[in-house]
Amino acid sequence: MRMLPSGSIHCIFADPPYNLQLRGELRRPDDSVVDGVDEEWDRFPDYAAYDAFTREWLSECRRLLHKDGTIWVIGAYHNVFRLGCALQDLGFWILNDVIWRKANPMPNFRGRRFTNAHETLIWAARGRDSRYRFNYQAMKALNDDVQMRSDWFIPICTGSERLLNANGLKLHPTQKPEALLYRVLLAGTAPGDIVLDPFLGTGTTAVVARRLGRHFVGIERHPAYVEAALARLKQVRPMPEAGLAITPSRRDAPRIPFGSLVEAGVVPPGSKLFDRTRRANATVAADGSLIAGNLRGSIHQVGARIQNAPSCNGWMFWHIERGGTLVPLDVLREEVIRAQALKPSSVVRS
Repeated sequence: MRMLPSGSIHCIFADPPYNLQLRGELRRPDDSVVDGVDEEWDRFPDYAAYDAFTREWLSECRRLLHKDGTIWVIGAYHNVFRLGCALQDLGFWILNDVIWRKANPMPNFRGRRFTNAHETLIWAARGRDSRYRFNYQAMKALNDDVQMRSDWFIPICTGSERLLNANGLKLHPTQKPEALLYRVLLAGTAPGDIVLDPFLGTGTTAVVARRLGRHFVGIERHPAYVEAALARLKQVRPMPEAGLAITPSRRDAPRIPFGSLVEAGVVPPGSKLFDRTRRANATVAADGSLIAGNLRGSIHQVGARIQNAPSCNGWMFWHIERGGTLVPLDVLREEVIRAQALKPSSVVRS
C-alpha cells in the first residue's frame, strides 16, 4: 500500500482478518473450524496487537483515498466493533452500517448460541466534509424502484461460484458472493473509478470491478488465492459501454435556477403557481421570485413561509396548470435538463 500515491483511490473494500475466537461457536464438536479462517495470521495474540494492525492498514487506506472517496469494511462480531472504533478515531466519517443477512447461513453445531446469520459492513467517507458518491437512484432501480434499505438479504457462496481446492474443500473459507460486491460498487462508484481491495483473497472485488468497468488494485499474500483470482479474472468480460449506464442521482444533475425557466419562457412572468391542493397560490415575477400576498422570495422561501415550515422544496411544492392539470415545477425542470442534454455540443477542429 505504501507504494501507491496518495489520493489515488476512489473506493476501498476491505475484508480484513476477523481475529476469530479460538473456542467459539464457529467450531464443530471435533474442534474443526466451520466457517472461519484457521490460519495463524488471522489470530492475533491479543486485542492490542489486532488494534495496532487495524490502525496501520486503515491509516494507509485514508492516505490513499481521494478526498471524496469512501471505504467499505466488513466484519463479524469478533472484530467489527473494533474496526468501527478505529475508523472513527482515524477521522473517517461513518455513513451507514449495512447488515448482510445471509439467506443460507451455516448452522450452529453446538447449539449454545444463536446461529450467526449476518455480517456487518461499515460504509464511511474519508472525512466529514467529503462530497462522497452515492448512486441513490441506481440503488432504488436495482430494488424495484423502492428505496434501498441497509439490510441486504444475499446468499453466501454456493454451487459453481464457490471455489474449491484439489481435495474438494473450500479454497477460501470466507469467500464473499459476487452479488454483495456488485451492490457495494454500484452504490458508490462510477465507471473508470479505481477500487482498492487490500485483502483480495480469491479476487471477488477485482472480478466485479472489471465487470462493471471499474479499475482495481488488489493485494493478496496467499499464493493459492492469487492464482485463483488471476484465473477468475481471465474469464471476466467487461459489460458493454451501454450496460454500464446507471440511473443518475439528483445530486449529479445539473443545477438549474428557477429564474432560468422564467427567462426561457417555460414559466412566463405573471404565471400563477399553486400547491397540489390549490389552497395556496403565488404569482411569478420577472426576476423569478414569487409574490403571494405580502410575501416575496424564492420558490423555496415563499413555499416554506406559506406552510409555516423551516424549509421547503419549491420544485415539488409549486405546480403550474397545463391543460387543466397541475404539473410540478420539477417536471418542467427535468424537461429543460433533457432538452439541454440533447443539444449538440460545439466542436472546434483544427
